Amino acid sequence: MKRRTLLRSATALGAAGLAAGASPHSATAAPSRRGDDPPFRVQVVLFDGVEELDLAAPYEVFAASGHFTDRTVDVRYVALDGPRTVTAAFGTALRAEHAWAPEEADLLVVPGGGYARREDPGVWAEIRRGALPKALAKAPRPGLTISALCTGVMLLSAAGLTDGRPCTTHHRARQDLEQQGGRVKNARVVDDGDLVTAGGVTSGLDLALWLTRRELGTDAALGLESMLEYETRGTVWTPPPGPA
Repeated sequence: MKRRTLLRSATALGAAGLAAGASPHSATAAPSRRGDDPPFRVQVVLFDGVEELDLAAPYEVFAASGHFTDRTVDVRYVALDGPRTVTAAFGTALRAEHAWAPEEADLLVVPGGGYARREDPGVWAEIRRGALPKALAKAPRPGLTISALCTGVMLLSAAGLTDGRPCTTHHRARQDLEQQGGRVKNARVVDDGDLVTAGGVTSGLDLALWLTRRELGTDAALGLESMLEYETRGTVWTPPPGPA
């Protein structure tokens, strides 16, 4: 037990290096583990005008999660017309090294950004352009969970993926989401199985921690909370249990 604790502490310090500016490629270069489970493959979608914290919080949680589980975790930034460099909402240049390939993912994470500025790059521009919503509409398949946070949920809505489904988004976009057919829940995270959505910007942490717990186990989520010095906020909505 002491050896396990020591190993977990050492790997947590290594994970903290990701937050200190290590190359994002290190997330996919984590030491390989020999478990019975296949790798957990996460793709975080980038587009011009994406909110920095929307994408960074889930990316770091999932990238660091591999240090708290025996299962290999592979996390990638992808862009629909990538590989390419995108410019985020506050001017950060980000490189998506991988092309759009949801068929190679277990989890797709769609951040938001730019919803309040309709003429600028961001969610509204992507909805007008149409290519990303169309690609998202074609993405669902058995074994893939599609998630989104903040106004990234509106891209799922434009793709028809939230119609009639329990979901949530940034509080300023909830009315739009409801008018477009989403069954909006007043929760931090809404887990409807293969569709998982979350509220405003910082809820990306809670979305990622919840999905880590769901897919990799409670110990992994607890380890991440300790490393990040962050305790999960809010309520996670899940469907009521069916008849026994």
